[in-house]
Amino acid sequence: MTALITRRVVSTLLVLLGVSVVVFLLVQLVPGDPARVILGQNATPAAIAEVRQALGLDKPIVVQFMDYLGGLLRGDLGTSLIVNSPVIDIVLPRFMNTLILAGAALIICVGVGVPLGLLAAKKQYSVFDRASMFISMTGASVPVYWMALLLIGFFGLTLGWFPTSGMYDSREPGGLPDLLLHLVLPAVAAALVPLAVIARMTRSVTLEVLEQDYVRTLRASGLPESTILWRHALRNALPQIVTVIGLQVGYLLGGVIFVEVVFGWPGLGGQLYTSISQRDMPTIQAGVLFIAVVFVAVNLLADISVGVLDPRSRKQAVA
Repeated sequence: MTALITRRVVSTLLVLLGVSVVVFLLVQLVPGDPARVILGQNATPAAIAEVRQALGLDKPIVVQFMDYLGGLLRGDLGTSLIVNSPVIDIVLPRFMNTLILAGAALIICVGVGVPLGLLAAKKQYSVFDRASMFISMTGASVPVYWMALLLIGFFGLTLGWFPTSGMYDSREPGGLPDLLLHLVLPAVAAALVPLAVIARMTRSVTLEVLEQDYVRTLRASGLPESTILWRHALRNALPQIVTVIGLQVGYLLGGVIFVEVVFGWPGLGGQLYTSISQRDMPTIQAGVLFIAVVFVAVNLLADISVGVLDPRSRKQAVA
């Protein structure tokens, strides 16, 4: 188990290093000059050159990257080019709001997707199986922003059940109940596609387990089908299900960004949208890096969980 964790941690650090390189290079490709954005379109070439020198933008790209990487190792994400404040003070509060939304969506994905897939596998080829998988396939094909607009139009505007914008009521913030009420629609919109994928994969994996010889033996011994499904089949299918859930976190984080813009949720998605339009490179780099760290960390936990659940993966790690 120690060998498995060591290998996964080392690979995670290498992935994060690669992500930092890719993020830095992609931000360099964003059109526009940050110095001109700061000074305005009427700035003189001399003033632009002075700002570029002050920001270190006149240095070779390799030197800029080494400065950026050195700042990351010191915990310094840089200073925003637009508001002249530490990037961490801008990104961190927004990032926490994004985690709230992503966490709620993940709870919906797992809490609905896994049981739905298990029941569909138990009732293979039944009306419930066909209907649930058809709905899942349809849900996986729907763009996140379109589903968000549908939820706003029906549940927000037509029925008036839920608020359609923001994180709290701007007139009378109601604490946790108010937050949960504002969280329902964006969390459901963000969860739709990952939920559909998790449900379909859970069904497929469970059906493979239910065809094993030991399941036939359990049935022959007279155990109820529900006991076989929830106590034995789920235990053996769980490693693959956990892997699928970990992979869907990346899609979930990407979907959350679009959902935040549609619902006016004060998260990292809206901040990234604003920063990209303003060519605020340090803030863009920090925001994307935060998302990458969460995705890699969740998949690291998923790999370790699979190692705990499946002893065969630990043996492969040692080999």
